[in-house]
Amino acid sequence: MKVGDKIRFTFAKKEKEGEVVRVYDKAAYIKADFPKDKGKIVKRKIKDIKA
Repeated sequence: MKVGDKIRFTFAKKEKEGEVVRVYDKAAYIKADFPKDKGKIVKRKIKDIKA
């Protein structure tokens, strides 16, 4: 996984798609569009992210 990759992650028991902004050893920051908040950045553990 590297910056700029498109990935899928879980949010509120649904799957969302986003773009990786930052990657650390155990976590990644993902930029995703939500209905009322475009460009929101969420943090997820790397083990919980689907490629």
